[in-house]
Amino acid sequence: MTARSSAALEPARPPQATRSAKLRAMLASAELEFLMEAHNGLSARIVREAGFKGIWASGLSISAQFGVRDNNEASWTQVVDMLEFMADAGDLPILLDGDTGYGNFNNVRRLVRKLEQRGIAGVCIEDKLFPKTNSFLNGERQPLADVEEFCGKIAAAKDTQQDPDFCLVARVEALIAGWGMDEALRRAEAYRRAGADAILIHSKLSKADEILAFAREWAGRGPLVIVPTRYYSTPTAVFREAGISLVIWANHLLRSAATAMQSIAREVYGSQTLVNVEDRIVPVEEIFRLQDAGEYEAAERQYLTGSAATRAAIVLAATRGRGLEALTTDRPKIMLPIAGKPLLRWMVDGFKRHQVNDITVVGGYRADAIDPSGVRVVVNERYEHTGELASLACAIDAVESDVLISYGDLLFRSYVLRDLTECRADLAVVVDSQPGVANRTVRDFAYCSRGDDRDLFGSPVLLERVVSKSAPAGPVATLAPQPQGRWIGLLNASARGLALIKAALAGLKGRHDFDQLDMPELLNALIAGGAAIEVLYVHGHWRGVNDLEDLQRAVDFAHAQSPLGQEAPEGSRPHD
Repeated sequence: MTARSSAALEPARPPQATRSAKLRAMLASAELEFLMEAHNGLSARIVREAGFKGIWASGLSISAQFGVRDNNEASWTQVVDMLEFMADAGDLPILLDGDTGYGNFNNVRRLVRKLEQRGIAGVCIEDKLFPKTNSFLNGERQPLADVEEFCGKIAAAKDTQQDPDFCLVARVEALIAGWGMDEALRRAEAYRRAGADAILIHSKLSKADEILAFAREWAGRGPLVIVPTRYYSTPTAVFREAGISLVIWANHLLRSAATAMQSIAREVYGSQTLVNVEDRIVPVEEIFRLQDAGEYEAAERQYLTGSAATRAAIVLAATRGRGLEALTTDRPKIMLPIAGKPLLRWMVDGFKRHQVNDITVVGGYRADAIDPSGVRVVVNERYEHTGELASLACAIDAVESDVLISYGDLLFRSYVLRDLTECRADLAVVVDSQPGVANRTVRDFAYCSRGDDRDLFGSPVLLERVVSKSAPAGPVATLAPQPQGRWIGLLNASARGLALIKAALAGLKGRHDFDQLDMPELLNALIAGGAAIEVLYVHGHWRGVNDLEDLQRAVDFAHAQSPLGQEAPEGSRPHD
């Protein structure tokens, strides 16, 4: 039996309260409750994180974020589409400001069906005529709906709903339109009898006097909702004492966003730079967080398998480069130009060609000069006093997928990376079996389970150790084992291999000399711990850049990799 099918045998869990049930509970609560306005998915997430228990989907705010007037210029289908994004942003109940219901009783019936389908907890409709005009724009001149006709809308909505907890709030505009307190109370009672779950009484005055008078006369006949946009200075304790059920903060996120956007737009336009505003706004990473980018990354690791799966790379590039000081006064070695483009760009282009897209470069010397295009730059602040493993430790904890670990001074033919990324081993390295003159400065000598016999179908070759000095040359050479090649500085790890690397690195951190350790120490620690590291042999076809002669050989090598017909930049052609 699979894990998925066995889950059906687990004891049933108590059902969670629906969103509509949560809204109904807020309306019926003995405590004063609050809804905060939201107008899109991002603001809905912000409302949830602030701690509010519910959302007011403001008609004014939703219209404004579309850039149109609050006169039903945005269609009800556009509003409902936006509500779907808001509902997806969390599990808070949403009460829609449904204006007049977008038409007659039949439009209201269809609206309720669509709101329930999208998990919206309730709708508030107002007793004005379609198309509506915002209540604060000449409200006293706006005609009100016939009471009987509006009661028909309420009855149609309640008869249509499938969820018994779906809430309909009837908004009374009589005080806004100047019809007086008696008419407001008459309408509210008629709407209550027609089936409204709550009454919203609205006022345009700067003081709450008529709202409080209405509440006294209403005398708790049903839940009462208010929107203190104009009488905002009234202490909230007054609303509690008056028996108000629910307060709506109706448009304040939209208005605060407009304030910030106007200020930033003026500043950037006037100064023609971002330097004055960047510290006054949230970092782009905060937007990614609000978009729940982390959940996607976790799901990608779980579900996106195979060749399209996420693969990361860590490039160790903290050094200036011994022997290259004349060329690295203002840049690290990884930014040296090779046949017309920086060494880093050759590496990044090669990685991306094989779907290695999450690339972290660990800088140190002149890290500020590293081009961040297409990569993430982290800095080993202690690069002058530490080795390669300290740089690796700066980046490895953030990686959770298959990963390539590379020295920052490599050029290689495309097939080298292809074969390495396609290797099924949890850990694999590339070893050059050619007695290298071209790579004479490489000192990572590799001892392997067997030499490069070009056997395509034999048992895997395993790395046994890596040392920085080769066996003695000359007459005594036959007395000591010889290395099978040189490790070029490329290590590939699966997710399981990554876990082994992290464990080995944690163990090495306990050594007193950890700051001086380089990558061969990590490879040897993995082997000592029982890890199998598969060897992929190459015979040349790569270059390392460790001194001026290496640099010239790398330029020649890069030209050989350029696409046919592509001319090298003037002055960068290889010497004859």
